[in-house]
Amino acid sequence: MLFTISSRHLDVPEAVRKYAQEKTSKLPRYYDSINQVEVIIGGGQGGGFSVEVIARAEHGKVFIVSQTDPDVYRGIDSATRKLEQQLRKKKGRERDNKRTDGMKLT
Repeated sequence: MLFTISSRHLDVPEAVRKYAQEKTSKLPRYYDSINQVEVIIGGGQGGGFSVEVIARAEHGKVFIVSQTDPDVYRGIDSATRKLEQQLRKKKGRERDNKRTDGMKLT
């Protein structure tokens, strides 16, 4: 999986880079075909941080989450949590669409 991190209007310390990579490395657990994750950290309004996580999967599927928080670590946590929810929902839809009418679960 390819991981990139970039910033807007600020410098990102190495500790934040490692933290973001550690958190986003768990995303393929929720959706198998993810092949690229990009994290963009920017200086938000009022001294906060805006965190945007973009996950690209096979067949051109793109998942995007944005989060603003005064603490960059909490912003990364909540953005990855939102993205995990999106990925779970998408995986569930795909799994449910594969079932036919003849396969009823009781």
